[in-house]
Amino acid sequence: MRTALLQLNVTDDPAENLPGTLEMVAEAASGGAGFVLTPEVTNCLSSSRAWQEKVLSTETDDPTLAALREAAETHGIWLLIGSLALTSEDPDGRFANRSFLIDPAGDIVARYDKIHMFDVEVSETESYRESAGFRPGREAICAETPFGSIGMTVCYDLRFPTLYRKLAQAGAQVLTIPAAFSPVTGEAHWRPLLQARAIECGAYVLAPAQCGTHRAHEGKERSTHGHSLAVAPWGEVLADGGDAPGITFVDIDMADVERARTRVPSLWNDREFDGP
Repeated sequence: MRTALLQLNVTDDPAENLPGTLEMVAEAASGGAGFVLTPEVTNCLSSSRAWQEKVLSTETDDPTLAALREAAETHGIWLLIGSLALTSEDPDGRFANRSFLIDPAGDIVARYDKIHMFDVEVSETESYRESAGFRPGREAICAETPFGSIGMTVCYDLRFPTLYRKLAQAGAQVLTIPAAFSPVTGEAHWRPLLQARAIECGAYVLAPAQCGTHRAHEGKERSTHGHSLAVAPWGEVLADGGDAPGITFVDIDMADVERARTRVPSLWNDREFDGP
């Protein structure tokens, strides 16, 4: 299966972002990719909750989702929309950070709401409180496709290995980790964490990312790390998207998953223990 990781530099305006994303999806399909992946918050990266309330839509009404579903059908591809920022029915008005798996008929095969919220203080000048604006999900998702089983996660989930172990033990052969990673934590942790998840699970890791400085009409501009990565089940980095927008193609073979899990069957070697 030929896959394509799209590395984007979106603004906080969904209408402004959509044409470029569609162009990249078309280019990836013309390059032979049967599975195309976009990063986290494909439609809108914003630090302003007031602005998000102006520009975000429900899943039913979201133009980006509708257009990408149509694109998947037009090009006959599987498409992982890394995530979309959407309005939700949360009682306190928080948004959803939701990933979608779309089939070649344009149908939604699976949805996953990001479970782990990025509530951190990276430094004295850089802090995030994702849970203030987004409602965390509660359900892990493993989706079936003709080419393999997909374990769907998003960005900060990467730091919680139990989620990935459970997905792999449920049959996931490919772990998707779309992201908008902080430059500081990205430089230090992005690659080793992705390699660790691949090695621990004996699975492919496909991690399309946002990159660069993101223009904002309202609120503070943000920057993201880039370096979309594809990692093999044995831990080798197969491709690195660098720090600029673009498309990274990589071929994956599910037989490599079986080989890695046979060589080191750690997924099945769990033992009960006491303490601490």
